[in-house]
Amino acid sequence: MTTALRPQPGIMDIALYQGGASKIEGQDNPLKLSSNENPFGCSPLASAAVSAAALQLHRYPSTDHTPLRAAIADVHGLPLERIICGVGSDELLTLLAMAYAGPGDEVLYPEHGFSMYRIFALSAGATPVTAPEANRCVDVDALIARITDRTRLIYIANPANPTGTALAADELARLAGAVPESCLLVLDGAYAEFADGYDGGAALVDQHPNVVMTRTFSKLYGLGGLRVGWAYAAQGVVDVLNRVRGPFNLSGVALAGAEAAMRDRAFVDRCLTENAEQRARLTGGLRQLGIGCDNSEANFVLARFPDEAEALAADAHLKSCGILVRLVKGYGFPQALRITVGSADDVTRVLEALAGFRGAA
Repeated sequence: MTTALRPQPGIMDIALYQGGASKIEGQDNPLKLSSNENPFGCSPLASAAVSAAALQLHRYPSTDHTPLRAAIADVHGLPLERIICGVGSDELLTLLAMAYAGPGDEVLYPEHGFSMYRIFALSAGATPVTAPEANRCVDVDALIARITDRTRLIYIANPANPTGTALAADELARLAGAVPESCLLVLDGAYAEFADGYDGGAALVDQHPNVVMTRTFSKLYGLGGLRVGWAYAAQGVVDVLNRVRGPFNLSGVALAGAEAAMRDRAFVDRCLTENAEQRARLTGGLRQLGIGCDNSEANFVLARFPDEAEALAADAHLKSCGILVRLVKGYGFPQALRITVGSADDVTRVLEALAGFRGAA
């Protein structure tokens, strides 16, 4: 790069995002439990809708996403005009930083928060700021203590990644009430559906014009390959985001698949039931093996080992058994592995492999 051609400040401080591994050398079909994907794939109705939409690839998609937004509004009981769709929730989280933060501003998030939060801040030229957590849970008091007159966004994943822990409703409400009007509180709900009885923050959005809720189709709905997300916010925030997003940001195929997935509630209910059952099995099985883990409200469990060396050894053993999980040293947990909750057979396979590891150790 020449000295005359320079990117905006902060961009070269961004470390490239590393997704979950998908291959094991010498193994043709590993069990992938590294990216929190739905082990049952997507709704058959979504697959059929994608196939039908593929016959219209020569047509531009809609710019207002009205059919998808209507499906979301119907299912969640929200006003359609305050819903906006994006290329995964990542695009919307990025656009929020672009629209509301810049040089001299601060973006705040928990110390073990989603690694993209730092990237969103730096991409906008803002300064990323972290607040400590307490026992792998978001610490509301620590966040409030770090709010300054330069704080423009606060990102909170609830349930959190990679811990799976979640803030109770009263704690979320306390945080929302403490955020100044000049700052947006962004509730990243990538795993919200897995937390029983949690509305993802929709009620807080209705109570506070500076609260935004985001959701994704990549986890529960099994549409990670289509890249679709959505947000619910005050009308003013939605209007701003619509001015900075691309007019054709979502393809016709993605829109059709997501709409069908949202309306197939029978498939969603089956997936949620199975996840709850297998998450309990995985958590209980890990604890019986002496592997620490918190109660997770997501579709994964953070398995904690005594130290980094044992976590690396467990990861290597799982790979030798054809199982891929996620090392989370980059999130501040070098002694832990994040394990996606799979099917009943998947969970059995993981627990048997770790029992073998414990027996050999």
